[in-house]
Amino acid sequence: QVHLVESGGGLVQAGGSLRLSCAVTESILSCDCMAWYRQAPGKQRGLVATIGRTGSTTYADSVKGRFTISRDNAKNMVYLEMNTLNSEDTAVYYCKAVIQARGYWGQGTQVTVSS
Repeated sequence: QVHLVESGGGLVQAGGSLRLSCAVTESILSCDCMAWYRQAPGKQRGLVATIGRTGSTTYADSVKGRFTISRDNAKNMVYLEMNTLNSEDTAVYYCKAVIQARGYWGQGTQVTVSS
């Protein structure tokens, strides 16, 4: 069973930055894709960013230029660097690993941006 644990969330003022981390119990080299999602109150969970095995990345339009996803294969870690945060970024952020077409989720970490 693959386990993912997110950390790094918290309360930050608008315009500030946070770095989320995702620790994976499986070698992330075996993951087809790693991703960050988020879910705001009353809204569906949505894709924020992905990073493939080769390091290729994709971003939701709402975070392009502000967020950066990265991975450390040696540490089995995935990161989400978030800059210029605004109130619309307030959500629970989830890490996801896709292994052989199966998705594994972490428990989420809360990010709250105060205006």
